[in-house]
Amino acid sequence: MIIVVKKNCEKSQYDSLVDWIKELGLDVHVSHGEMSTVLGLVGDTTKVDIDLISTLDIVEKVQKVSEPFKNANRKFHPNDTIVDISGRKIGGDYFQVIAGPCSVESEKQIVEVALAVKEAGATLLRGGAFKPRTSPYAFQGMGVKGLELLLKAKQETGLPIVTELMSEKHIDDFKDVDVIQIGARNMQNFDLLKQVGKTGKPILLKRGLANTLQELLMSAEYIMSEGATDVILCERGIRTFEPTTRNTLDLSAVPVLKNMTHLPIVIDPSHATGVAKLVEPMSLASVGAGADGLIIEVHNDPKKALCDGAQSLKPEQFKTVMDKVNLMLPIVNKKYI
Repeated sequence: MIIVVKKNCEKSQYDSLVDWIKELGLDVHVSHGEMSTVLGLVGDTTKVDIDLISTLDIVEKVQKVSEPFKNANRKFHPNDTIVDISGRKIGGDYFQVIAGPCSVESEKQIVEVALAVKEAGATLLRGGAFKPRTSPYAFQGMGVKGLELLLKAKQETGLPIVTELMSEKHIDDFKDVDVIQIGARNMQNFDLLKQVGKTGKPILLKRGLANTLQELLMSAEYIMSEGATDVILCERGIRTFEPTTRNTLDLSAVPVLKNMTHLPIVIDPSHATGVAKLVEPMSLASVGAGADGLIIEVHNDPKKALCDGAQSLKPEQFKTVMDKVNLMLPIVNKKYI
């Protein structure tokens, strides 16, 4: 349930309304807009007398919310959430590009790639230290050592780092990570979602291979129910019957999610297509669809990559993509900061 409070209402009346709602055992999430304030009521709202609240002078309207996700719902939070990552803002009018290798392989590799993507215009560095792989015999990442190398690359470049957490037991190792990524395979690992929601860090949540948008938002709700506010959604392709690409990139998810939620949305064209030459056109299409950012895999020598070399761009290819993205951003009223 949401209660829309009129602009410039008396503070005493507002405080009395909020106190009364809390006395009913409900949580109140407040969103201040230009023309009104929205109170989102979370809990057993059957205790609330809608007719009574509607008669209050300070109340503009009361609306029931049928969707099971509340914190992530745009009805609760009409204004876009803008996530600030060490001065890099994403959401609203702000756009960011996250780039780097699928996995950290050595200090030389991650630092070299980090310097290259920064020079090309990337604003955050990605790299996998822990890697979920379909085969138990495939490269699983360098683990904690990989995190240490990411931090060295951050020292060299100043780029905030984004990397995937696979298990609750490693949360303490991620204390210096700027953005914790939850991968597609863990989108419905609800215990993990609750734990990362307590970290206070920005969380990048990837859509599962076969999950609906509502299921994605319910996973975001798990994170936000633990107090997190800085959640970034990621569309990385879904599994369909089409075999020519690794997955099928659902770009319609961007405008649909924009209506459903206030959270920023980034696109991962690398995992969605699995083919390096498709990354550029799908990146540009993502910008045109209204995405708030991109996450792109870049490797200094894709043929020798230990993970997902076929979908990784060389630094010079990434620079070409960035040049074209930068031309498109003013058209969709997006900018960096």
